[in-house]
Amino acid sequence: MFRVLSLILLGLMLHFGGHQDNDAAPNQELQREEIVNLETEAARAIQTNAGTFFRRVYADDFAGTLSHGQVVNKTSFISAVQNGEVKYDAFTASDVSVRLFRDAAIATCLWSARGVYREQGFASQMRTIHVYINTPHGWRVVSGQITLLPPGAQQPL
Repeated sequence: MFRVLSLILLGLMLHFGGHQDNDAAPNQELQREEIVNLETEAARAIQTNAGTFFRRVYADDFAGTLSHGQVVNKTSFISAVQNGEVKYDAFTASDVSVRLFRDAAIATCLWSARGVYREQGFASQMRTIHVYINTPHGWRVVSGQITLLPPGAQQPL
């Protein structure tokens, strides 16, 4: 009896222990890829002044800060994206990094933009950070911060 119980216990430990380790890495990598894709898709949506992406992916209680310090919610962020005064020639997301924490993730990336605002040409780079929560309906952005990078600045902090 002891031998049978020991074999069953050993079998369960091997089954569940090995199964978790094998599934954890691919699942996390898949989640990372999904968030990287969302960051890239956000850049495309900004370039085309399209709010549809943000209506789908940003949480209803989203809270963020734009590059010039303005605090926004989901509605005001979408309004800023759809603002017809800005015409982008290019808007890209690069250097995307994702850190996963159970049902939460933090994504940082570099946004590079080139276009025309109020009849003035501009080119800028911004560092962004987005906080995601994994919900039954997929990843949702609950918070974001955009920091405008000064041209040629090399500050230690």
